[in-house]
Amino acid sequence: MTSHTATLQPVQAQQLEAHLQSGGYQLREVPYARISGAKKDLNVTLYLSGKLVVQGKGTREFIEFVLEPEILGTAILGYETLLDPTLLDPRIGVDESGKGDFFGPLCVAAVYVNAAVLEAWKTMGIRDSKSVGSDAQITHLNRTIRETPGCQVSVIAIGNEAYNRLHTRHGSVNTVLAWGHARAIENLLERGVLLNPPPVRAISDQFASSKSTVEKALMTLGKGLQLVQRHRAEEDLAVAAASIVARNEYLVRMKQLEKEYAMPLPRGASASVEEAAKSLVARHGPEILPKISKMHFRTRYRVLGQVEPPANPWKKPAKPKGTGL
Repeated sequence: MTSHTATLQPVQAQQLEAHLQSGGYQLREVPYARISGAKKDLNVTLYLSGKLVVQGKGTREFIEFVLEPEILGTAILGYETLLDPTLLDPRIGVDESGKGDFFGPLCVAAVYVNAAVLEAWKTMGIRDSKSVGSDAQITHLNRTIRETPGCQVSVIAIGNEAYNRLHTRHGSVNTVLAWGHARAIENLLERGVLLNPPPVRAISDQFASSKSTVEKALMTLGKGLQLVQRHRAEEDLAVAAASIVARNEYLVRMKQLEKEYAMPLPRGASASVEEAAKSLVARHGPEILPKISKMHFRTRYRVLGQVEPPANPWKKPAKPKGTGL
């Protein structure tokens, strides 16, 4: 066992933080982490969201002798599926990569799992791609997922020109995401008997105010599938696997773009991304941007020397009259 995730309540988070500070761990800075510490064969990271990620050969020992008795106060290791039998349900996990990156496509992956697949993954380290430390490890885990008997994978890569057309037509990233999620789910369902037993639900992260955004985009096969959207959906192993497959697809396609244009293309939307985009425009002209980037990003205006449009502040939807809500 080389990895484990859990969600801690505020009091439990305080207890874990105290343990890491006084337990001889080498503390380190990790993005979005409340605290992170390392020992030989063990890395423990507690994120601001309350999500705990434990990695390394010392994972089982940490769970049995620290996490369970000192933090959680209960024995859970090995009993997860008894406490929640739905963890073994055949299902589809969906996730995407590239949404927050100016350069490159939007990649959506759907992964079908059943009880046998989940059993095979117990010691494989399948987890949310954001907690995987290197591109090489993403590649390794992607191969593991795809080679697991019974697992089925579908990937939709929306190239930049198609992405920009869809965004211009619909005016919303969520609508583009909904189409990608729906198409990836449908592609899996078309495989019929290869999904054995048939999935009872599809799970994805909550990216829209209502799951109806995806439900409307589902086609004939997907209409009969229960759709579940929730925050921190990547805690579900099927969604975690989808996040790895989607990230791997994004990385592969980014490497192809970097090779084609003979220069590194930074991820995200930072100052280094802006500088790389300006360099590309200087070499190839402004018409290069729609081919390799997401044009609704504000980065586009700075790169082209254009006036940025005013920001649209988010407003809480008005309460319906007479509901008492």
